[in-house]
Parts: sequence; structure tokens; C-alpha cells
Amino acid sequence: MRAEEYEARLRDAMLRGAVTELDELLSDDLIFTNQDGMRLSKSDDLAAHASGMLKIHTLDNCGAPEFRHLADATVVRIETEVTGSFDGQPFSGFFAYTRIWHREDERWKIIAGHCSPVTSGR
Repeated sequence: MRAEEYEARLRDAMLRGAVTELDELLSDDLIFTNQDGMRLSKSDDLAAHASGMLKIHTLDNCGAPEFRHLADATVVRIETEVTGSFDGQPFSGFFAYTRIWHREDERWKIIAGHCSPVTSGR
């Protein structure tokens, strides 16, 4: 399976809150920096989905993702309009995501990611 297909699986799992599938797609060594600059681990991310604290309603890509394929890694950058709720409070916005997929035991997993709000230049 190619990184493009893993990105589609990730999107679907996030929309469904599918913790088991997210667990398969995220590296145990994940480092994710969210839009507020907070560093999150894999367990932080999974707990937010499992508890229902984070619910994602829409993930609409704003254009095609950019992929940079390396030997055992792929870097993905994409801008996405996201709506959902966090701790019962609705949110929406445009965000730029950068993810690094790394091959682990013949499977691709996200080892690092970053999210930033897109505030201008759209």
C-alpha cells in the first residue's frame, strides 16, 4: 500500500473515531504538535478519540496533498477545512498539516506531525 492510500485510511479513521485503526496507523514513537503548539503523543491522540473528547465531523481537503517520497519515509503536506468538537465545544477552521510517514515492519506509520492554522493566503 502506498502513502496516499494510508492518508485516505487516516482520514476515514479520524472521521469515524476508529481508535483501533488509528492505533495501527500511528507509530508508538509519534510526536505531534497541534495548532496550539502542544506536543502530543500517540496515547494522547488515541485517548482524545476513545473518550469522545475529540469528535471530527468533516475533513475537507483544500486542494491536492503534496507528497515527498524518500527511501523509508514520505512527507505529506495538506491544507484541510476541519469541523468538529473538543470537550463539547464546537470548532472549525482551515489547517495546514505536515505528516511524516515512516516504514515500520513493512507498514507505514505516522512518526511525526504538525498542524498550523491557515489564517491568510488562501
